[in-house]
Amino acid sequence: MKRKFAVVLLIMPLLSSYLFAQSLVGDSPTRAQTTDGLYISWKEHLIDDPTISGVPFSGSDGLVMADLDRDGFDDIVSVHESDSSYDSTRPGDTPPAMGHVRIAFGTDDPDEWVNVTLAEGAEASAAEDAAIADVNGDGFPDIMVAAELSHLIYFQNPAREIRSRPWDRVILPMTQGRGSYIRVFLADLNGDGRPEVIAPNKGAQRPTIADYRRSTPASIYVFSGDPLDGSSWKEVELGSFSNPRNSEPVDIDQDGDMDIIVGSNGENRIIFFENVDPANLIFEEHAIGVYGGRTNGFNMEFYDINKDGRLDIIGAAGIGATGRTLSWFEQPDNIDHAWISRTIGSFSPDSMTGFEIADINEDGLIDIIAGSYSRGPRMGDGDVTKDDALGRIGWFENPGELESEWIRHDISRRKRGMYDKFVARDIDNDGDVDFVATRGNSYPFDGVIWLEQVRSMTPKPAFERARDIDSPEMPLADEKD
Repeated sequence: MKRKFAVVLLIMPLLSSYLFAQSLVGDSPTRAQTTDGLYISWKEHLIDDPTISGVPFSGSDGLVMADLDRDGFDDIVSVHESDSSYDSTRPGDTPPAMGHVRIAFGTDDPDEWVNVTLAEGAEASAAEDAAIADVNGDGFPDIMVAAELSHLIYFQNPAREIRSRPWDRVILPMTQGRGSYIRVFLADLNGDGRPEVIAPNKGAQRPTIADYRRSTPASIYVFSGDPLDGSSWKEVELGSFSNPRNSEPVDIDQDGDMDIIVGSNGENRIIFFENVDPANLIFEEHAIGVYGGRTNGFNMEFYDINKDGRLDIIGAAGIGATGRTLSWFEQPDNIDHAWISRTIGSFSPDSMTGFEIADINEDGLIDIIAGSYSRGPRMGDGDVTKDDALGRIGWFENPGELESEWIRHDISRRKRGMYDKFVARDIDNDGDVDFVATRGNSYPFDGVIWLEQVRSMTPKPAFERARDIDSPEMPLADEKD
């Protein structure tokens, strides 16, 4: 009898460990806590999706937020590339010109949004990213969109009745039919009070080996006169690279003007363009050498993590379009010396796609929420297992010590989904940070969501889904040596 009891005692921990490993991520009790001991979980809210809107958009990617109508509530500009349509074409075929640019106008109720379509079809062909700034100087924010199948397009805020009136627009002529645009930014580079457009041309929507062998430019687009007049725009090329996918404005050397960090996917590196003569838009190129890691700079955040007075870079490290390890790269005292790569954490086997920095648990330290990109079918759940690359959300808690491991808190993991963009906002005005996010690769579940941070005295499930029917929640993958 004692022997049987001993066997049971040996088996029970193994069985418990197995069951825990098999538990669904979103349904597992949260372990995350605030500094005062409250437990942190997340509740999903729908802002815009095909079912709510009746508009069959899919492939939700970028989003940006600003008060477009100046009513005191932030609005959301989101782009949707209809990826299941063009990704089903074969090499050499002409993909259909599909896509949507949507605006969700905010109200005093965080669960009430007025959703409208700003653009669709050919002019929004595979819309991938958007930027907001007052381009024409009338006090109302305008919008620039990067379309992966063709061009950059400018939308001018009509200032009155903007929810119902058409927005005037122009495709920047030097970009039309020239390549593929996946990221776009607006920033005042020359100090004249008007924003310039910064965007990389990655060359082709689905690059082949031949596309990687040739270089395409990361450029600045400047206008003089009327921005709705295509002839007002001119292009200033920073440099040419293999499949550049990012060119992000930031004052990385903190000398008071905006520099640009370029990310090359083909070369798997990032490049610093120092703004040495703002008035004439002259930039000096510096290579950023990273010790202990590589990154293509597809998504980057900038923050002084080690509090030495210099901005560090947060990005996904690894080879390919999306690395699997989130890292931060420590800026050296001499910006031309080696930057040191330090690991934050991994979602492996899931990729690391979009992320955002914010103090989630209110301990005075910057944490990071991140999302991944499922690699299975986009129009159905498919025959995938927990060991495949799936759609995932989680956050990494800053330990406060440079050499200590960041603490990963898993929120949700499902068969399909791409969480490409997060924006930190206190949407419900309750004093803690929430996140607005896009979800793609999941039709008909694509769209815009917000994740409410929920605090409780006792642990709740990590994630409360907005839909009764959705792509199935999954366990974590088996640990690999």
